[in-house]
Amino acid sequence: MLQGKLPARLLKDLLAAIPVDDPDVIVGPRFGEDAAVLDIGDRYLIAKSDPITFTAHRIGWYALQINANDVATMGARPRWFLGTLLLPPSSAEQEVQQIFVDIREACRSLGVTLVGGHTEVTDGVERPILAGTLLGEVAKERLVVNANARPGDIVLLTQGIAIEGTAILAQDASAQLAEQGLSDATIKRAQAYLDDPGISVVPAAEALCRAVRPRAMHDPTEGGLATALTELAAGAACGMTIDLDTVPLLPETAEICDALGLDPLGLLASGSLLAVVAPKDVLPALKAFEKAGAMAAAIGRLTEPEQGLRMLADGDWHDIPSFPRDELARFFDEGVEAGP
Repeated sequence: MLQGKLPARLLKDLLAAIPVDDPDVIVGPRFGEDAAVLDIGDRYLIAKSDPITFTAHRIGWYALQINANDVATMGARPRWFLGTLLLPPSSAEQEVQQIFVDIREACRSLGVTLVGGHTEVTDGVERPILAGTLLGEVAKERLVVNANARPGDIVLLTQGIAIEGTAILAQDASAQLAEQGLSDATIKRAQAYLDDPGISVVPAAEALCRAVRPRAMHDPTEGGLATALTELAAGAACGMTIDLDTVPLLPETAEICDALGLDPLGLLASGSLLAVVAPKDVLPALKAFEKAGAMAAAIGRLTEPEQGLRMLADGDWHDIPSFPRDELARFFDEGVEAGP
């Protein structure tokens, strides 16, 4: 199989075959939703698991961000974190200590408590791998699930696409980018994307939920914006039309993708929040994002499912592209000279 997510067809089949007989499971394994939802009485418990596999940089901090993002897209507050840290025998104590420092600092910044996990040194990995599980909670009436979206709703996107992939490429392929003529200043700005504009969507999601009742939210990650749009539409059982000219693309992302021959629509994308709102809520939603420091744009709308997934680009309509694997994985499979 290709590196990255399982093929969507296979994943859908696998998830559909899982029986969920427990009435307290409100949202179980389901294509197009970011986390599980469990009924614990007066509120819902949100549960999410995600590993860090694409990079070895700041994985303790990274694991908190990507898991918190998915909890926040359900309208929930991230609360409790567990991590499974797998280390190769070559790991130094200082490296392990730094991972834990990063976990603690990320927990503090997000208001999350580290409650457990597991550590292990094994020759089964070539570099440190951290698989995180994050739990959150939400009032039952504030739960956001993509199945609530409907045709006519408006699709919003914050920040810009491929923020995460841009930062990783700037870190791990800096030498090749310099050879392609990118300036040192451009590479350094892109390396800082993890913090500015940042890959956390928690503040934006919380601001949106205070301002309106979003119909759906989704956190684009592996496979980029194109894959996230497909997943969102699947979760909503809707079609979709997107105007590519309205999709925010940061300048460093454009330069790096041009230099390396990558499509930003399929590049690792934490840092963007996809949100679906009723037409009447577009203006207050955009104002809420602006107040939270997240630029945002309306990029399309949901349609009837038989209309499919369509994108307007250069004056012509096309199917929203499909990426069998993330552009980052495809690029590194070809081999690059890593930066310092």
